[in-house]
Amino acid sequence: MSLQSPSRLLGLAGQSLLRKQFLTIFTLDELPREVFPLLFMEAFSMRHYEALKLMVQAWPFIHLPLGSLMKTPHLETLQAVLKGLDTLLAQKVCPGRWKLQVLDLRDVDENFWTILSGARALSCSTVAMSKRQTVEDCPRVGECEPLKMFINLCLKKSTLDECQSYLCGWIHYRRGLVHLWCNKVQNYAMRTSTFRNLLKRVYPDSIQDLEVRRKCSLNKTGKFAPYLSQMSNLHKLFLAFSYDDELYESGQQQFIPDLDCPFLCLSYLKMLYIRKVNNIKEHLEHLLRCLKNPLGRFIFCHAYLADRDMEYLSQYPSLSQLKELHLIDILMCTTNLELLGALLEKVAATLQILTLKDCQIQDSQLRVLLPALSLCSQLTNFYFHGNETSMNALKDLLSHTGRLSKLGLELYPAPLESLDNRGHVNWEILTPIRAELMRTLREVRQPKRIFSGPVPCPSCGSWPSEKVDFHLCS
Repeated sequence: MSLQSPSRLLGLAGQSLLRKQFLTIFTLDELPREVFPLLFMEAFSMRHYEALKLMVQAWPFIHLPLGSLMKTPHLETLQAVLKGLDTLLAQKVCPGRWKLQVLDLRDVDENFWTILSGARALSCSTVAMSKRQTVEDCPRVGECEPLKMFINLCLKKSTLDECQSYLCGWIHYRRGLVHLWCNKVQNYAMRTSTFRNLLKRVYPDSIQDLEVRRKCSLNKTGKFAPYLSQMSNLHKLFLAFSYDDELYESGQQQFIPDLDCPFLCLSYLKMLYIRKVNNIKEHLEHLLRCLKNPLGRFIFCHAYLADRDMEYLSQYPSLSQLKELHLIDILMCTTNLELLGALLEKVAATLQILTLKDCQIQDSQLRVLLPALSLCSQLTNFYFHGNETSMNALKDLLSHTGRLSKLGLELYPAPLESLDNRGHVNWEILTPIRAELMRTLREVRQPKRIFSGPVPCPSCGSWPSEKVDFHLCS
């Protein structure tokens, strides 16, 4: 006769309770806690909503990672769990056995449900909680503390889905009893007014990563600014607004005071991404002045930088320790790049990734940058493709990279001499030019991965990377 493991026997016992409809809050109080994960999974798979409600009320662990079990949001399951919480939240004094402090609705990598031993399950829960630094591993005694509920919001539609809508409505009527924590919030389509109402439900200190991509007029985009100013732990901020040209003048004056407001509390910001916010140049100095700690990543796309703006970039301490600087689709053909050179000199000891893509940098401007660029000894990735550069200017550029021994990936444009009158590459001309450029480079250092030409590959669509070989099929 084969012997079954203790965990298997516990699981069978739990399944028997569910199937025979014997499960009550009294039987749960008598069950060893090691049976709870198995029993919960069984009730979840059987859509036994009454059992789920009862199990939440008797949950013996600090952490309930429901999101990693419920990969796809399911309204009836969420309703059953929240109804179970309602019974507990209505009690002013916590039951002695109840330890639940966090309901996690995120689909995160969680081993809780696969570790069926009671001691190991509790250990897993405790370790997971210590990593999140959300609660202490101690029983709840006396007056109940607010329950923390974790969820990441990705808003791809103009309205909330049925689970999000139910959850927000449930939280609205339980203020003070439940804190909604959202480490990451992404708004791709929701209207500004609806988004503002949603932000009222979220505990502002919990937001670390905020991404707002909206197509609207400028006079509407700044209206969430008061909520942004409350996000004291914000680490990544992504702003991308597009708008109709005719709305620019009418909206600009209304937008100015709104944009001044939000940056006052961005002390912990580590990454700032600004895309298609053309009148950001009116506020760039103010923004940089409000960043108290140095940024690690600064990405600026699809906009215009005047000499005055470039001067701000080179002056403020918030950009003095950059590891990544990305300037993409920035019109620079008339910009004084000595100011950009000053910024490169300042960050030469820390800069690892530099992107100057599609910036219309001219040969004379590039030569101004070369002394500063040659000092960036920590540079590992350099992207310069998309600019109109001659062969001689590229040879000068490669000659100045002798100190950049850590460069692992370099992208350069096809020289102007290899382009036809429509701007397309003539491969017969480009091939010998590439060979000459490589000879120039090998005189100063040994390259690792370097590409000069159109990206992605016109034939196969591949992009160069540090891991994948790049093939030019044409």
